[in-house]
Amino acid sequence: MREQWRTCAAIAGNSLRLERRAGEALLVVAPFGAVALLLIPMAVGTDVPLLRRLGPGMYWTVLLLFGVLVILRQSSLQSPAQARLLALAGVPGAIAMLGNAVATAVLLVAFGAVLAPVVIMLYDPGMQGWPWFLTVLPGVAIGLALLGVVADSLVRWLDARSTLGPLLIVPLAIPLLLGATQSWQAAAFGASPLPWLLLIVTVDLILFLAVLLAGHLLDVVT
Repeated sequence: MREQWRTCAAIAGNSLRLERRAGEALLVVAPFGAVALLLIPMAVGTDVPLLRRLGPGMYWTVLLLFGVLVILRQSSLQSPAQARLLALAGVPGAIAMLGNAVATAVLLVAFGAVLAPVVIMLYDPGMQGWPWFLTVLPGVAIGLALLGVVADSLVRWLDARSTLGPLLIVPLAIPLLLGATQSWQAAAFGASPLPWLLLIVTVDLILFLAVLLAGHLLDVVT
């Protein structure tokens, strides 16, 4: 088991090194996300109370939609030929998928950390309960990363994988989006965000089991 987790870490490290050389996730996707956050105040005007209410929801929506681009970027690094090569090397499909998910989650956390100051400057949202954000962001990032590798395993062998991937990821990510927005809102009104955090954790656990199942199926297919 320890050797398998080392393999998982090695796959994640390799993906992060490739992304560092390309720089697409943070140097290309992140500025587009910031521009998307900038367009909303330009569209609704200078209604400060309205912007404060919109800020948290817009943050998580942009993180989801532009996070899909990060997910697709990571999935494009893993071609079917590479998957077969890992299988021939004796790497279980679930371990390979978890390695990719770890790398994607790290990139999504970094992406969310870059967007957070932009939201604060443009929307001036209430900062009540901000420590919960440090828990919610990794939970959402892990869920999106796991969902991304599961979706990629379903469409990996199809020519339209780049088109079908977002169609699978975005609708299934709604519970994560709901948990993130409601936890922020609950903290703003002085309520406990714990139930919504438990929703995110539950979704993450379900997706983790889905990754194990999808990895087993990939081992059978390859």
